[in-house]
Amino acid sequence: MKDIQKQFDTKALTPINAPFFTCKAKTKGEDRRAKLCESIEESIKRSGLSDGMTISFHHAFRGGDLLINNVINVIAKMGFKNLTLASSSLASVNDPVIEHIKNGVVTQIYTSGLRSKLGEAISKGLMEKPVQIHSHGGRVHLIQSGELKIDVAFLGVPVCDAFGNANGYSGRSKCGSLGYAMIDAQYADYVVVLTESLEEYPNVPASLHQDQVDAVVLVDEVGDPSKIGAGETRMTTNPKELLLASHTAKLIEHSGLFKEGFSIQTGTGGASLATTVFLSEKMEEKGIHASFGLGGITGTMVYMLKRGLIKTLLDVQSFDEFAAKSLGENKNHIEISANEYANPSSKGAAIKQLDIVVLSALEVDLDFNVNVITGSKGFLRGASGGHSDTAAEAKLSIIVAPLTRGRLPTVTKRVNTIVTPGCSVDVVVTDQGIAVNPKNVELKERLKKAGLQIVEMQELYERAIALCGEPAEIKYKDKVVAVIRYRDGSVIDVVKQLA
Repeated sequence: MKDIQKQFDTKALTPINAPFFTCKAKTKGEDRRAKLCESIEESIKRSGLSDGMTISFHHAFRGGDLLINNVINVIAKMGFKNLTLASSSLASVNDPVIEHIKNGVVTQIYTSGLRSKLGEAISKGLMEKPVQIHSHGGRVHLIQSGELKIDVAFLGVPVCDAFGNANGYSGRSKCGSLGYAMIDAQYADYVVVLTESLEEYPNVPASLHQDQVDAVVLVDEVGDPSKIGAGETRMTTNPKELLLASHTAKLIEHSGLFKEGFSIQTGTGGASLATTVFLSEKMEEKGIHASFGLGGITGTMVYMLKRGLIKTLLDVQSFDEFAAKSLGENKNHIEISANEYANPSSKGAAIKQLDIVVLSALEVDLDFNVNVITGSKGFLRGASGGHSDTAAEAKLSIIVAPLTRGRLPTVTKRVNTIVTPGCSVDVVVTDQGIAVNPKNVELKERLKKAGLQIVEMQELYERAIALCGEPAEIKYKDKVVAVIRYRDGSVIDVVKQLA
């Protein structure tokens, strides 16, 4: 009997030095609003931010962003130094970052794009460390690999509840998809959500979830949605760009991929975006429907969805108010993360299912290499974006660009900066003819039979030089101001300081 009692002795069953259970009193709800901070400064204090750390932001508001500058101003006033700024992209509205580089608050930048005065200042040697330029998919890869470790993410959203459930397609300042912010929320050590409006719990559906968010700050404004669709994402009225779009739509029609269930993405740039308008007309004429549209989604894509021409939209970034509104209303308009969109090391990036992508370019060279980051004078003035990601994976990658811009050739002997390698490019459409990569023999024959004006890249180059003359050589110093990272993290090119 004693042996049996010994088997059930509490002390005998308890591991050596194990603590005994202690009943804790219920919190009775006092912690339900514990994530709320009274100010940005309080959220920074709670985050444990210290010198040398990495802070991140998303760029869903593009040129209408109101948070990056405001948050960095607060950080600067609090005395922090030597920070890495890891915004998914930077726009002209972020020119005030220049002063924070000068005063030592920001000493390293990871971004997809640089523009305006900030791009010019960095091109002239403002920073000691070169900026790391990555693609959208490449950014996720760098984060997952551990090279880009985000310590504190500051994510602006129009609506959120006190526990951290947030989305971008409700409220006053709709920005639409939070596809880039999703990555920061998932991988950052500390996540601060800044919102214009606090909703009742639970605020669902949510793009950023309560178990990812550490702090919530109510602010007056997070962004101006009217400026999301400005610049590179505007719908063109330029006759030359409309002509390019018309040629591109005809090319797609005769590519062999224009059939029931095809998929498509159109990138930024007037002609690229206008292509969807001309293509939708051909789809209606022939009774063809696309399975999905991908990437940065515009009002033209939303129009095609409503007309039944596209069955599904996979939206990593909403490019205008129509797309932002549609995302919250149409069950076939689906938000995806940058990992689901284009990460080369993802288990399932949507671009691997993509048939056709239409992309713009600042320059294209004789080897079909594409530059979308440096302008004709060598300044950083563009973005890598999803350019190299989509070109690498789509069955048909089309580059659309005028032969000349003003008195400057777009087709050059060698581009200033390689962002997308020529091996990923299938065809280049200009207003003076279409050049097909020599590897695509069948495509070239198809387009010739369709009556399109097919020329060699060398011929396009010679025409451009005949019209503009050889451009003056850009003079550089030895210092590297930016490193162009290919989507897998490797270095594909560098940008040197302007002389």
